[in-house]
Amino acid sequence: MKNHLVYVIIAGLVLSLSACKSKKASSEEETPPTDPGIGAIDANSTVTGYGILSHLPGIWNGPVVSPTALGSFPEWIVDFRPVSPSQVSSKSELDSVNNVLMGFFIVKHGNAYKMAFRNGGGFAGQQRIAYAVIDSVSETTNNYFYRFSDFRAGAKRVYTNVLFKDDSLIMHVYTNNKNLQTYTSTHMLWRAKMQDLTSTATASTNFSFPQKQMVKDFSTTFDTKPEAIYYNSSGDPYDETSQPYLGKTTVNISYGGTLTPVAGKNVFLMITTQTLFSGFTFLPAQLKFRSRYVFLASLHNKFTFSYMHPGKYYLYTLYDNNGDKTFSSGDWMSSNLTNTFTLGALGTKTVNTTIDFTIP
Repeated sequence: MKNHLVYVIIAGLVLSLSACKSKKASSEEETPPTDPGIGAIDANSTVTGYGILSHLPGIWNGPVVSPTALGSFPEWIVDFRPVSPSQVSSKSELDSVNNVLMGFFIVKHGNAYKMAFRNGGGFAGQQRIAYAVIDSVSETTNNYFYRFSDFRAGAKRVYTNVLFKDDSLIMHVYTNNKNLQTYTSTHMLWRAKMQDLTSTATASTNFSFPQKQMVKDFSTTFDTKPEAIYYNSSGDPYDETSQPYLGKTTVNISYGGTLTPVAGKNVFLMITTQTLFSGFTFLPAQLKFRSRYVFLASLHNKFTFSYMHPGKYYLYTLYDNNGDKTFSSGDWMSSNLTNTFTLGALGTKTVNTTIDFTIP
C-alpha cells in the first residue's frame, strides 16, 4: 500500500520538476545574530538605491537566457534573504562545479553611501567574483529600476539592470566579454516571479531589516585594480568565509536493499522550506517553496550546500536512472518524505538520505 501511494504522488511530480535542472537548532535560528555591520548610518543620510533591499527578499523563480557556456535553462530558483540588517544574499548550485552567488549590501564609495552588488561563483571549475556599485536609480509606482556597474571599469566593462514590477524581477547582465568586444552584450537575462515571502520572515525580524548600516567601506578598495573582478579568492575584499549569518549543510547519500549506483547516472537533491506532501498526498502548489537543488554524478555520496540560510528545511532525493532529470518509472528515490532538518545561524548540519525505493 505504501509503495502504491508513493507512486501516485511521484506521478504528480513529473511535470512540475522536469524543468529543474532539533529543538536546539531551532532556538539558534530564532536568536538574533550578532550585528556584522561596520556601523550604523544616520537615518537621515542618503543611501543611493536603498529601496532595493525592500524588494529583493523572497524565493524567486524564472527562466534564464544566456549565450555563455552554461547556456539557457527554463528554471532558476533563487532564495534571497537578509543576512544582516543591510544585506541580502543567495546561492544556487547547478551541479557539483557550477554555482551562482549574489549579494546586495550597503557600502561607502566616493564619499557617499550606496548599494553594491557582489556576484559570481564557480563556472566549469573556475571561480569568478565581480563587484559593482549602483550608478542609476528610478523608483516610481510599481516600477523600481536599479543599475550596477563595475567599481573601476564602469559600465563599459560590465553592468547589471535590476527591475521590479508587480510580482516580477528582471535581471539583465551585460558585459564586453572580458574586454574582447568594444561594446557590451547580454551575458544573462533572468525573468523571475515571486514564489514565496514567508521563508524570509524570521531573518527579516531578527535583523529588523532593512536598516541603514554600512557593511563595507569600499572607498579605496579597488583603486589599484583595472576592474573589480577576481578570478580566485586571493585579494577578494569580502570573500565567502567572511559572509555573516550563513551556514552549511552536508548531505550523505546511501542506498538501501539491492540498489547500487553505477557511473554515468545522476542524483538529484532538492531542498524546500515547506513540505511537498500531506501524508502521502503530493501538493504541487508547494513547489513554490523550493530553495536549493543540485544534480550530482551518481557515484557522489556526499554534497555540501554552503552559504545556506538558517531555517527549517525538507530534503528529497532522486536517482535518475533513465537520464530525463525528473521522477520517472524505473528511477530510484528516498521513501522518506519527511526528512527534515534545521540549520542554525553560522551553523553546520549533517543530514542522511537513503535511496531505497524504485518507482513502478
